[in-house]
Amino acid sequence: MPVAVITGANRGIGLELTRQYLEEGWTVYALIRSSSAALDELAGGGSLELINCDLTDDGQLKKAAAQIAAPAVDLLLNCAGTMGHGSFEEQGLKFQSFGSFDREEWRRVFDINVFTPQSLTELLADRLAAAERGVVATLTSMLGSNQLNTAGSLYGYRASKAAVNSIMKSMGIDLGKRGVIAVALHPGWVRTDMGGKHADVEVVDSAAGLRKVVAGLTADDAGAFVAYDGTRMPW
Repeated sequence: MPVAVITGANRGIGLELTRQYLEEGWTVYALIRSSSAALDELAGGGSLELINCDLTDDGQLKKAAAQIAAPAVDLLLNCAGTMGHGSFEEQGLKFQSFGSFDREEWRRVFDINVFTPQSLTELLADRLAAAERGVVATLTSMLGSNQLNTAGSLYGYRASKAAVNSIMKSMGIDLGKRGVIAVALHPGWVRTDMGGKHADVEVVDSAAGLRKVVAGLTADDAGAFVAYDGTRMPW
């Protein structure tokens, strides 16, 4: 039975990916700050293990990794993330616009969007390498693409996603030497609490597409930036 470790599994895309992988017969370890009614419902099947921890605390991440009983991890999905305080849906390009810099807010956004994927992947690298085909995938965004940035604004969030894209590119090289495929995944503009009700992709469709992309990855894809529909994204 394949094993997945998923962060941000209590809601949104992380929750739907957890649901779909469980339906496929995977064992899922969900690393979460707090659970949700929807996630608790999934936990009744026996193949889902909930591990509570502060994802921005490296000491707690280390303890959480130690609670994962599987000697090999087939898939690490870094889904946890934040846009920061405020609402893109309500504010549009006024959200995190030029002139609104807040150092502590940027630190909070980078903490979960950038530092956590780096820390957790390092903690699980040996078990990813022990799998027949280990994959580490981090959910990023097209907003992290410099080439696609034609509107400006969203400074902190864009910068965090560009940073994690760079991390995944380097992991593609370094972990590729150990047989692990590392990729950055764009889930689309998804109707979640973060994406808002005007987004154009349903959560179930995004998750299904992401699973298909992950299933089809080969060593040649290491370090790639790929959308949920398989499209290669520009950096």
